[in-house]
Amino acid sequence: MSIRKVLFALGEYYHLYNRGNSKQKIFHNRGDYERFVTLLYTCNSENNFKMFVIENGIEKDPYLWDRGETLVSIGAYCLMPNHFHLLIKENKEGGISKFMQKLSTAYVMYYNQKYERTGSLFEGKFKSEHLNTDQYLKYIFSYIHLNPIKLFQKDWREMGIRNKAEAIKYLNRYVYSSYLDYIGIKRKQNSILSREAYPEYFPSIEDFQKEIFEWIKLDY
Repeated sequence: MSIRKVLFALGEYYHLYNRGNSKQKIFHNRGDYERFVTLLYTCNSENNFKMFVIENGIEKDPYLWDRGETLVSIGAYCLMPNHFHLLIKENKEGGISKFMQKLSTAYVMYYNQKYERTGSLFEGKFKSEHLNTDQYLKYIFSYIHLNPIKLFQKDWREMGIRNKAEAIKYLNRYVYSSYLDYIGIKRKQNSILSREAYPEYFPSIEDFQKEIFEWIKLDY
């Protein structure tokens, strides 16, 4: 039995990530991405929910559920075709482990049923890094939100971005991360985030965009 190298502590911040077995895709289409994003909201609770609830003949929007106390505070997230990144703060003892267990179990059950498969989907236990300095924590906001640029230009970190304006446009269109929430786009996914639980590194939309733009303009 493997022992986790990083032990989670109440009130601390962590970068969590995992990918598909043998780097296989874990998100194939819009439905897969949207299911996982919705689970980020619904699994963040001591309560258990059914994904589809009918009230008065109408399917209830999961984002309108009363979750009660949350297990974790999510500061940022990004989904990529074969992996995901989360920025997490533990709200209660054991909260991260319980949240991630609920999240991964719910998504694997959905995925295996949809694609008529069995067995594990992810590459072992999720990985974690303790964000124990202000500099590291602030950096992770940019690191997570810049991930989709690899889909626009795979070698951008090594070679620099060839078309910076188009890279920004690509980020502005990428809906499977919390980037849009930080640039002021109003959508129901806003409720996934608990921004008040994090230091106010970006008091305004302009401050956040400036930080992202600075990373994009760096020469590697």
